[in-house]
Amino acid sequence: MFKKILIANRGEIACRVIKTARRMGIQTVAVYSDADAMAPFVQMADEAVHIGPPPASESYLIAEKIIAACKQTGAEAVHPGYGFLSERTSFAEALAKEGIEFIGPPVNAIAAMGDKIESKKLAKEAGVNVVPGFVGEIRDTEHAVEISNDIGYPVMMKASAGGGGKGMRLAYSEQDVREGFEATKREGLNSFGDDRVFIEKFILNPRHIEIQILGDKHGNILYLNERECSIQRRHQKVVEEAPSPFVTPKMRKAMGEQCVALSKAVGYYSAGTVELIVSGADPTGESFYFLEMNTRLQVEHPVTEAITGVDLVEQMIRVAAGQKLEMTQDDVKIDGWAIENRVYAEDPYRGFLPSTGRLVRYNPPVEGWTDDGAENGRRGVDGIRVDDGVYEGGQVSMFYDPMIAKLVTWGETRDEAADKQIAALDAFEIEGLGHNIDFVSAIMQHPRFRSGELTTGFIAEEYPEGFQGAPASDELKTRLAAVAAFVATARSDRSRRVDGQLATPLDPPSEWTVSIDKKPYEVVIGEETVVVNGTEVELALEYTPGDRFIDAEVDGEDMTIKIEPTRLGFKMTTRGAIHQIGCLPTRVASLSQHMIEKIPPDLSKYLICPMPGLLVSLNVAEGDKVESGQPLAVIEAMKMENILRAEKSGVVKSVNAKAGDSLAVDAVILELE
Repeated sequence: MFKKILIANRGEIACRVIKTARRMGIQTVAVYSDADAMAPFVQMADEAVHIGPPPASESYLIAEKIIAACKQTGAEAVHPGYGFLSERTSFAEALAKEGIEFIGPPVNAIAAMGDKIESKKLAKEAGVNVVPGFVGEIRDTEHAVEISNDIGYPVMMKASAGGGGKGMRLAYSEQDVREGFEATKREGLNSFGDDRVFIEKFILNPRHIEIQILGDKHGNILYLNERECSIQRRHQKVVEEAPSPFVTPKMRKAMGEQCVALSKAVGYYSAGTVELIVSGADPTGESFYFLEMNTRLQVEHPVTEAITGVDLVEQMIRVAAGQKLEMTQDDVKIDGWAIENRVYAEDPYRGFLPSTGRLVRYNPPVEGWTDDGAENGRRGVDGIRVDDGVYEGGQVSMFYDPMIAKLVTWGETRDEAADKQIAALDAFEIEGLGHNIDFVSAIMQHPRFRSGELTTGFIAEEYPEGFQGAPASDELKTRLAAVAAFVATARSDRSRRVDGQLATPLDPPSEWTVSIDKKPYEVVIGEETVVVNGTEVELALEYTPGDRFIDAEVDGEDMTIKIEPTRLGFKMTTRGAIHQIGCLPTRVASLSQHMIEKIPPDLSKYLICPMPGLLVSLNVAEGDKVESGQPLAVIEAMKMENILRAEKSGVVKSVNAKAGDSLAVDAVILELE
């Protein structure tokens, strides 16, 4: 077994690998850029080597710097994590030349499966179902249009070396191809150094199912069941679960055996994932097609660990050291259900715009995951596991992926795992930048998610107008009204007790008018009861003015509520939504109608940069006429390109930026007359 390994990655996956290596008695080496000098993974490792400035192209993607760090520290092997150099054949070859073990698959397998065009040819030869499409070289946009017209819309344009949702565009028409083909090429070149693109038929009502593969150097290859990854936004996974609510034992066996056959065809070993697209319109479940094989560990691997009890990182290390797998296919079981939500630095209330900045507050619902070696160690504390690599006061940088943490829950049933997600998300505290906690909580509560009727179009179909918070039932609003009045009473009572200078102590008001979504609730606070609109609410909670979170039991149900005082009440966040709550003593509530309402200014004549990023292109000039919805500019942020469109028709009055400029959030790019 290795005595020392180097992790050629950063963030939560670096922390994840270090924890397992530590349990195995293996010393670890971290490499870090300037931006990560104070990151948790650097502090956790036994040694750390600085490798350059923040841009990955000048640090984490420079193989020579990784190899130099290995030589400097005596690391015998490298775990690449995912992304960065994890699927670069040149990196694995360079390590081999230096006698350093690559904790991953053989070079020939990376080469065969890393090229999306060639991998489809190999899959077809191995007898695996493949999606109809064009897998040759595409010359230019006109050629892409011709191919797409022949295949029939909708089609998917994908960067050949792509992954992680980057370098992908869905086209429903010729215009979509003309707008998106060059952007797909650029994303492929910028993220992966390869601008080749292939085009394939987009499967209607698709479900994204992937099979976890694990093999050793002695010819043993297993499949560790499937994961459902259908809930995606812009082709980036948001929610993953294992097992899939759609896959039957018969389907699981058929998928698994095909994926093992493909893996054997390329001499695969280590952990890997074969991704499949399944037609949800086929009730037999037999219409599944090969998408790609990821020759590395997947972001969503914890859900597989939770239901199988297998530590995939440990197995990768043991396989790299030449050990045989100690399990057989018959040993692979499914125990319970696991769900993973990716907590991203993005603002769903503002069109999911990337958010960068300082984590002013960061308190996950449980401490970051630690594996004590027991099977249940894969599941965290009481079925809640957090994989993260950030810290309170740290920065979420524009240079790297926007994921803050992975929240994983395990339960005996799918509903239990989802309920644990909702409770854990309510208790997850993040301040300082936008995040998607409310959004993933809303998904966990959504009737369609609960039914298991998922497709990759779930988010677009269920939130066509964007996200404004999870819908709140009348029952929830009644409970919030009771909590708001109770908290307001407690605050008034404290003010009365603090101000001992009054000649006559003032009792706090007992009757409150609470407004939620413009609906009034009349609340009476008694000595032992809380009555809302004439109905008694059972309420048990403790609140001290200044508390940011309230743990309450309302009508027998536990609730965690984030609370922030406002001028006339509170802002309460729970169950996937932010609620602006007015709360005034009933005797003065009628006076609130005389308050002046501030109306926000009309900014539609400006094109405003919605996020910090690079202005890749500007499509108009001063004096040009534009139409509503017309693409005006492209901003690149967090490795993704975002098209900015005109909110209304008009004529460009002035242009304040040029292609190549780095822009701050809310920077005015241009103004219309």
